[in-house]
Formats: sequence, structure tokens, C-alpha cells
Amino acid sequence: MQESSVEQPGLPTPGVAHAVVVGGGTMGADVAVVLTRTSCRTTVVEPNATTAAALRDRIGANLAAIGREAGARDLQVVKDLDAIDWNSVDLVIECIPERLELKQALFAQLVRLAPPHTILTSNSSSFPISAIGAGLPTRERMLGLHFFMPAHLVPLVEVVLGEASDMRNADALIAFMRRCGMVPVKVMQDLPGFLANRLQHALSREAFDMIDRGIASPEDVDAAVRFGFGFRFLAAGPVLQRDHAGIDVHAAAAATMYPTFCNADQPAQCLRERASDGRHGMKKGEGFYRWTPEAIEAERARYDRLLRAGLDLIAAELPEIQP
Repeated sequence: MQESSVEQPGLPTPGVAHAVVVGGGTMGADVAVVLTRTSCRTTVVEPNATTAAALRDRIGANLAAIGREAGARDLQVVKDLDAIDWNSVDLVIECIPERLELKQALFAQLVRLAPPHTILTSNSSSFPISAIGAGLPTRERMLGLHFFMPAHLVPLVEVVLGEASDMRNADALIAFMRRCGMVPVKVMQDLPGFLANRLQHALSREAFDMIDRGIASPEDVDAAVRFGFGFRFLAAGPVLQRDHAGIDVHAAAAATMYPTFCNADQPAQCLRERASDGRHGMKKGEGFYRWTPEAIEAERARYDRLLRAGLDLIAAELPEIQP
């Protein structure tokens, strides 16, 4: 990270700012909801005509579900970067497919098109912003901005600093995201997986290893997390929970368990098998569970309903949406 010698103007409030979301797929559409629900002028760039045609209805429906229908008037959908008035753009959020060469080519264009004050961000979960912006000028204004699906329902967003990112740009982005009703966390190094996914995969490594070893079924692993310690995570994260339970108790338990944990450097066999034989989950009709079209529809409705209920439970602890 670096401190720029040039004073950075920061980001205006969402109700004044103009944000560009590049990519109108599932994530891009949900990020547009996050922005437009705060009356942020939002332009989504989507070259696929079919996807672009469905964007306004999808975003409008999600805004209506939270009583923010008026946000739809702040949405514009365009087919390419040349259709944008770049002088007015304050923030760019890249949500294109996870291919490094595509992201690098896009950022090379953004550096040329966007004025110096524009903060350029990537929602990539796979590639660090340092790799995406490698060799480009003005890398101090480039940051990771990693949302979690569905972005308009999961409050967390990671603001990830690369090796050349300016801390003041990160702080400005954090303040902006908080006004959008998100819970931003600052990740000081763009290492693989950033913060939340590293924690999630550490849990998953142990979970799938126990499935491989026949210690627990997939259903029981899910139940242990959802209705056991995972249930408490809504109230307190793992650090705060240690203060609740007693750090001495945790340290003693850790000393017993840590030597027996899985430390494999590759995915578990049950994951590798499904990845190679096509059992990729809902999109293929089978993963660890079997999925019919009716089951998928019901599961997605259940999932969204519980996420919305969770948001209601923690509403008092979330940042207030501030247009």
C-alpha cells in the first residue's frame, strides 16, 4: 500500500455519486440493487442483449421487495463502455467473468477512459487487484471490492488493498459502502481468498475431510454448522465468542484438537470426484444433494426468506442506508 502525494477527493454521497457496474450477470445485477437502493445513479454495462433486456425487471423486483422501488429510476443499462459519460463517473465496480486476461484488458481500458478521481474496483473472488492492475498507471486508485452472493442480501463487503492501493481511497470506499447499508471490512493484503473466503475454506477443508473419512454425512455436517456453532455466528463472530466462552477454555480445547485437523493442500476427494464427473450442484441437477427444477425453486425461495429474516434480526446493528 502507498500514501499518495496527491490529495484525493474521495467519493461523494451515494445520492450524488455516479457508479458504473461492468457486467450485468447475477452479481452485477445484485450490486446494482445495493447502489440504486441508496439513490445512487448507476450505469450497468452489459453487451449481451438478452441479459441486458432482463436487467431492469430483475433489479426492479429486488428493489420492490425492500420497499425501494424509486431506486429503479436511477438505473441505466448500456451495451459498452463508449456509451458512458466518463467525466461524471466516481466509482467503477467490475463484475465480469472470472478470467484474469479479461479483467486485465478491461482495467487497461478503464485507466484510459476514467478521470483520475475515479476509484476502480474489482469484485473478483479469484484474482488479487495487484494482478489485475499489474503494469498499469494510477494503481493507487485500484481496490478489490468483494461482495457475497446474493449481494443485496448479504451485508458484508470486503475492501481489499493491493500493493499499490492508496489507503485514503480505501477509507473513502469504506465510508461510501457504509452509506449504502453494507458492512465493509478492510483487508490490508490481497492474498488468495482475502478474509471471509479464507475463513470459509478453512472450515470447509475440515468438513469435507470428515465426509471423506466417513465420520459424518453431508447432511449432518450441514446440520452441525447451521444449528450449532454457525447459529451463534449471527450474534457473535469467532473472536467475540472466545470472550463469551473463556479464552482459557478455547486455548485448552485448541491444544487438543489442532494436531488432529486436516492439513491437506488439495480439495477433498468428495469434492474432486464431483468436480470431475459433472455433479456440480443445482446447475447440473446433482451435487451432494439431488435437484429437480421444482426443488431448486423451493430451495432458493427458502434460502432468500431466511436471509431476509436474518437481516431483520440484525437490522439494528447494520449501517443505515443513506442516499
